[in-house]
Amino acid sequence: MSVAAPPFRTFVDDILDSLGAVPSREALVHRERRITAGEFRDLVHRLAHALRARGLERGQTVTLLSGNLPEALAVRYAANLLGCRVTHLYGGLSAGTQAAIVRDVETRALVVDPSYAARAAEVAGLAPVPYVLTLGVSSIGTDLLESAAALPAEPISGLARPEDICSIRHTGGTTGHPKGICTSFERAGRLRPEPGGEEAGRPRQLVATTLAHAAGLIADHLLAEGGTVVLLEDFDPGRVLAAIERERITHLYLLPPLLYRTVDHPDADRTDTSSLRQVIYGGCRASPARIADAIRRLGPVLLQGYGQTESGSISVLGPEDHDLARPWLLRSAGRVLNGVDVAIRDAHGNDLPHGEHGEICIRSAMIMQGYWKQPELTAEVLRDGWLHTGDIGFLDAEGYLTVVDRIKDMIVVVGGHVYTTELEDLLDSHPQVLHSAVFGVRDGDGTEHVHAAVVRAPGAGVDAAGLRAMVRERRGAMYEPAHIAFVDQLPLTDAGKPDKKLLRSRAAQADRGGEPLSTGLPFGDSVITSAPGCGRPRP
Repeated sequence: MSVAAPPFRTFVDDILDSLGAVPSREALVHRERRITAGEFRDLVHRLAHALRARGLERGQTVTLLSGNLPEALAVRYAANLLGCRVTHLYGGLSAGTQAAIVRDVETRALVVDPSYAARAAEVAGLAPVPYVLTLGVSSIGTDLLESAAALPAEPISGLARPEDICSIRHTGGTTGHPKGICTSFERAGRLRPEPGGEEAGRPRQLVATTLAHAAGLIADHLLAEGGTVVLLEDFDPGRVLAAIERERITHLYLLPPLLYRTVDHPDADRTDTSSLRQVIYGGCRASPARIADAIRRLGPVLLQGYGQTESGSISVLGPEDHDLARPWLLRSAGRVLNGVDVAIRDAHGNDLPHGEHGEICIRSAMIMQGYWKQPELTAEVLRDGWLHTGDIGFLDAEGYLTVVDRIKDMIVVVGGHVYTTELEDLLDSHPQVLHSAVFGVRDGDGTEHVHAAVVRAPGAGVDAAGLRAMVRERRGAMYEPAHIAFVDQLPLTDAGKPDKKLLRSRAAQADRGGEPLSTGLPFGDSVITSAPGCGRPRP
């Protein structure tokens, strides 16, 4: 007699099992609220019943427009329990771009943080959806939390299928329509909950960047491991440092520019960060000189993760490799993870030997299913089971992977190629430079020129001539920037990466006679600042 196969279980089931194991433990902290594991588990199930009562079912899309609320995390889990796919919009995108995504992913329910009500009304006006549901009392839509409170917390499971899409994560582009990257439940994998010990030994993660990005995925793992997630609404280095000390934070994820701001902050030297066990950084290039600063300040707790939304994790540079006695390792992205195959290939698809630069191609069980509604682009990127990352890099004889540049960011100049990350690393190594961004700008004849935007340390006197002379001496005339702009702040995307698209467009505008790059650029709220008292000269 045949035995029926057990229902398919997702990573959300693993998280809920962990929450149910010790329901009295603290699972989430947001402002003054401290939510137990049992309370949060019940909330997820009640929200799943509330979504189901609205007609949401397997294969439909729930789109989130929310800040870092516990309820936003709960809605994502609840929708996935039903077999729904989830899209979490970046808050920094324009209303038009958000509406285009809402329409494109075939949103059935738009779930809104009440503080985003005005934007949600604008988006829904441009892209009408069957349901606008809010996470609390709001001027628009229906209060989903109120509906959920009246429903039982009876568990729901087994509705998703392995091949169903659990998330569509969009690239954080600031112009045009971002690409939707599809991940199936099967490729999202299972999380392996670890038995919890004493409360003092449980991991405590601080989320200081958007849950729509990598911090949300790390939160999934911490909750599955029996940990606590502490949510901040947005990044502020002073609040991050205060939360680390107050909440005895053990785990933190920051993009490199935000890590620099944290260790440069005046409060850094008087904040107790001894509770930190692991500070993960990644998402964009990291300056070896600035990472060395972070090691000196935080100790042996740094871990670099390299990967893409399309690929999942590719390589890790662990704490043992953050060694000031071996500074060359800080330029690498670490060793390739078990279960991931990496090949460095030339433009014709030939594998290259150790040390030669080529495109990083990877093969693993974590590769995306494809781009949403873009089969031609999917076929271009996914070939014969290999993902072509669009990153240029090389492997050395010891197995360390180094990412040199994005193919699209590489600057083609007369006489060869300029790798932007190499020039940024050189500029950042100057003791009077806090951070830099290098990008190419084409002139009217189509010739590309090297531009750099540089944030100087407070009180620094280095000028463009001095930096050009250093570059010319160390790397040669080909790498010497044609233009260097000194700015008080670099623009960041909503995810926290330097916004080179905006820098490039501003520089091109200046070349056409528009407003030049200046130290007072109004780049928006997400910036790297050179505030008085921030930054210390590096030995």
